[in-house]
Amino acid sequence: MNPKAIILVGGPSRGTRFRPLSLNVPKPLFPVAGKPIISHHIAALSKVEDLKEILLIGFFEDSVFSSFLQDAAREYPNLHIRYLREYQSLGTAGGLYHFRDEILRGNPDQVFVLHADVACTFPLVAMKKAHEGHRGLCTILGTRVPRDSANNFGCLVAKPDTNEVLHYVEKPESFISNLISCGVYLFDCAIFDEIRKSLENKKGNVETDIYGREVFQDGNKLRLEQDLLRPLAQARKLFVHETKDFWRQIKTAGSAVPVNGLYLEQLLQTNPEKLAKNTPGGPEIVGAVYIHPTAQIDPQAKLGPNVSIGPNVFIGKGARVRDSIVLDNVDVKQNACILHAIIGWNSKIGCWSRVEGTPSAAHNSTAVTKSGLKIQSITILGKEVSVKDETIIRNCIVLPHKDLKSSCENEIVM
Repeated sequence: MNPKAIILVGGPSRGTRFRPLSLNVPKPLFPVAGKPIISHHIAALSKVEDLKEILLIGFFEDSVFSSFLQDAAREYPNLHIRYLREYQSLGTAGGLYHFRDEILRGNPDQVFVLHADVACTFPLVAMKKAHEGHRGLCTILGTRVPRDSANNFGCLVAKPDTNEVLHYVEKPESFISNLISCGVYLFDCAIFDEIRKSLENKKGNVETDIYGREVFQDGNKLRLEQDLLRPLAQARKLFVHETKDFWRQIKTAGSAVPVNGLYLEQLLQTNPEKLAKNTPGGPEIVGAVYIHPTAQIDPQAKLGPNVSIGPNVFIGKGARVRDSIVLDNVDVKQNACILHAIIGWNSKIGCWSRVEGTPSAAHNSTAVTKSGLKIQSITILGKEVSVKDETIIRNCIVLPHKDLKSSCENEIVM
């Protein structure tokens, strides 16, 4: 057995809902719980027996991932991790097919495919065991979500006794099932024959525009979910492995905050030594808090729960931070308060100022405004934003390089 793994990282046109943070770092490399989003994927893949190679596939410039790949190679010396760049967006399955020779090199028998924008415990070892039990062509990781948000995802109807998927619909218009796809798959390598069939079917599909002229679809843009999983379900070759652990999609910039909290909680269970502890003469720590070793925290500050503090951050006396991500080189002056927020790189938060958002209750909602008004949400400051002393910034999204000299609420500060 020699499985391989692929992480689909997308490209620069994708991260628009992740602005203003994606203006400075591509979403797959945004840090949650102290490390880039896709590091959590790689950590889980490193526990799969005999898995030696991980391929990142996307259409970012090669340079974007170079330092990340160097760090990953040091951290996981037994894994060969590479980035393969698509010359254009080929669709999720199109990218797999385009690089099929690279993927099939060394004759792997199975391929894990993970979307970069999902966060979960990645129970890949259990998933592999289930896959080897039923011998379908694909096992899909599934989870249950609240009924009212199910139609935002790919929904599955499965046989309860065998977990065979009978029906797969991407973002159905009406309620079908609250069992959804987590965007994590395990394929047998025979899948490439199925992708080829789907491509051929697609090339045969001719659509017409509003004037009745024939429009040939870009035949190579093949989507994993819509173009591949549906036919697999119809052919009874698709199975689901349901996880009861947490699962979240990382779509908007604000969604990084609940994900940060979930990963920190997981660390508290599995690797508590990586988290901050209460020590005599140290700051007050509540719940799960990650502090980078280079950060300086005043002993009279209070942090947590669900807080990640990045490299070279300075947090002053009496400051309070909870449910937030504070990125590199941020300076938080004394008695400032940061709640439900993301503070961008090199920002400065003045004395007695308050930067606060509202925790989002909705499971994976992606809207920023509703009927022209800014929705109550996580507050996000882009890179190099400065907040004047004694200023309140509430429910705002602030673009990079802004000086906020007066309080603002429910605004997108351009």
